[in-house]
Amino acid sequence: MKLIHVTCAALALAAPAAAEDGADDRKFTAERVFDLEFANDPQISPDGRTIVYARTSMDRQKDRMVADIWSIDTRSGDHRPLIDSKGTVFSPRWSPSGDRLLYLSAGEGGVELRVFYLDTGKSFSLAQLEESPSAPVWSPDGTAIAFSMFTPGEAPSFAAPPKSPKGADWNKPVRVFDDLPFRFDGAGYLEEGTTHVFVVSAEGGTPRQITKGDTDYDGPAWLGNDTLLVVGNDAPDAELDLIESEIYAVNLDDLSMQALTSRDGPDFGPVVSPDGRRIAFRGYDDQLKSYQQTDLYVMNRDGSNVVNLTADYDRSIETTAWRGAALVAQTELDGDVVLVEIGMNGAVTVLVRGLGGTSIGRPYSSGSFSVSANGASIAYTASRPDRLADVGLYQQGILPSFGGDRQGRILTALNDDVLPYLDLAPIEEIKVESSHDGREIEAWIALPPGFVADGSYPMILEIHGGPYAMYGPFFAAEIQRFAAEGYVAVYANPRGSTGYGEEFAQLIDLAYPGNDYDDLMSVVDAVIAKNYVDPARLFVTGGSGGGILTAWIVGKTDRFAAAVSAKPVINWLTMALAADIGAFVRRHWIRADPWDDPDAYWKRSPLSLIGNVTTPTMVMVGEEDWRTPPWEAEQFYTALKLREIDTALVRIPDSPHFIAGRPSRLIAKTDNIMGWFAKYDPANQEDKAAPAEEEEDAAETTEEEEEPVEE
Repeated sequence: MKLIHVTCAALALAAPAAAEDGADDRKFTAERVFDLEFANDPQISPDGRTIVYARTSMDRQKDRMVADIWSIDTRSGDHRPLIDSKGTVFSPRWSPSGDRLLYLSAGEGGVELRVFYLDTGKSFSLAQLEESPSAPVWSPDGTAIAFSMFTPGEAPSFAAPPKSPKGADWNKPVRVFDDLPFRFDGAGYLEEGTTHVFVVSAEGGTPRQITKGDTDYDGPAWLGNDTLLVVGNDAPDAELDLIESEIYAVNLDDLSMQALTSRDGPDFGPVVSPDGRRIAFRGYDDQLKSYQQTDLYVMNRDGSNVVNLTADYDRSIETTAWRGAALVAQTELDGDVVLVEIGMNGAVTVLVRGLGGTSIGRPYSSGSFSVSANGASIAYTASRPDRLADVGLYQQGILPSFGGDRQGRILTALNDDVLPYLDLAPIEEIKVESSHDGREIEAWIALPPGFVADGSYPMILEIHGGPYAMYGPFFAAEIQRFAAEGYVAVYANPRGSTGYGEEFAQLIDLAYPGNDYDDLMSVVDAVIAKNYVDPARLFVTGGSGGGILTAWIVGKTDRFAAAVSAKPVINWLTMALAADIGAFVRRHWIRADPWDDPDAYWKRSPLSLIGNVTTPTMVMVGEEDWRTPPWEAEQFYTALKLREIDTALVRIPDSPHFIAGRPSRLIAKTDNIMGWFAKYDPANQEDKAAPAEEEEDAAETTEEEEEPVEE
């Protein structure tokens, strides 16, 4: 009985043996993640002639993702570095005149807010900030910059500690919390204070605080040069209703504040029209469900005449930008990520397909875009199944340079120095009818290099988290690693997945986990029916929501040879009472109080099925994961141990919920999963059994030969 403690240098469980150095240079090995790059946050200049973006790569020495800012001339294709840093630089934003770039620079001293002059190639820090700024935006006239920043407050205290003697080794002072939440994933235990909006001169100086009080305000947008739009939640029970928010207009002369929205539900993401007369924003009327689609609205600058532009469009709206008198929005559409144009009459037209490629580990939907001032050009992150994100360019009236109906040109080839020389897994799409109700479930199969359909391969079912999220035919290092080691890797969008309409997503509301299990088993059956895999060599894994479903699956069936449940919720009671989003779980997910209706929580908890589990199951979690805290995984591990079911606990040091945030963590996660599966692969058991059988046969032969002598 031992704890598996993951480090970067040595994995406690070895993955299947790799070829010796140089024996197979075309294999997608674990270390290949350090060779990968992707484009992020492409920003097109107001005149449409230049694109800047964060070129993101993996630093082997620092074991972190880092980024520099590069530029592309949209006419000549000239591609060159623009801003580099010893740390990382990100979030470039063009000034309205296109002569300067605002950006954030992260180093050992924290995050700086900086401006870069294109004519001189020089940059400077706008202000000496004690906390890290975020969401910086230019004023329309280019003279000021608004941003958000945490402002420390005074921590609660109920006793003054006595002064310790000089040189005494006393315990650190107690820490008192009186807020909910008091810790958050990725941030740890929260300091006392609030987030507020500030304005600073574009030439630098002392920032002016624009919002005040005990309410957090964020997401600034300029409504002319004298008014700021901010987003906040000043409801009396704000800490109990984490999704509630309103949009406020703040007059910069006297800092008076006016609420422009007032409904029960989130309103956020304000974007002001080029003429300053209208405000587009996103949100929905809160019906206290675990998932609701986000609609796109337009209102007058004073908050009047609110119109829902997407009431008849059954997809959730993500980032938006004005394009003349219309709007461009990013949305998930049936396993793809697309840009759509939405007119003031609600008409929706697909402009660009194939956004994504910024999720390096697993094949999640992702991506970003920006629009030139005249709306004729759009820069975006372009994805393909065999590549991470490159910079794509859509130009009105110009034909695409690649196949299909993506309607754009790819301007970079960031991984063409590596990936064409590796044997990558081809991705096959399948659509399966669910055994539960016949609904169509979309799935993808990553096939090992040299694959031949002979029914002999091991299979890994990889389940996405969320659960309100979407997988797609996007490049993913984890999937490529599985395939490179000989596994058929299968991933799907069961009911509850986004991108297929609100009704499909809400099928798991008050029913998760549940019939999504049937969807996943139908996908497994379909892959077996194709004679791709050996039914005795099935494995299952997933993270977060996928970790929940993995733990649920082993409580429902013994068809899998082994399982790995990563960062799961095992007990909804403890999740609601101790996770960073516990208030949301109680209010929107379960819609009951744990003390009044514990059965509502228990019947959806994988721990309730622990008595059925016979599958060897590893559990994995980050040691600083406050979204699905470590004690969730530990409950399942302990219960399996008490039942004498083979299990292992993998704790990833210093890791929040996003395990793959550092390259070595991604490697550790993937290789430990495959190491666990290799241990319980029936094919490996047969290999181990063969020598023993031969020895037994030899022993029997010896005994037969010796018997006459003994007589």
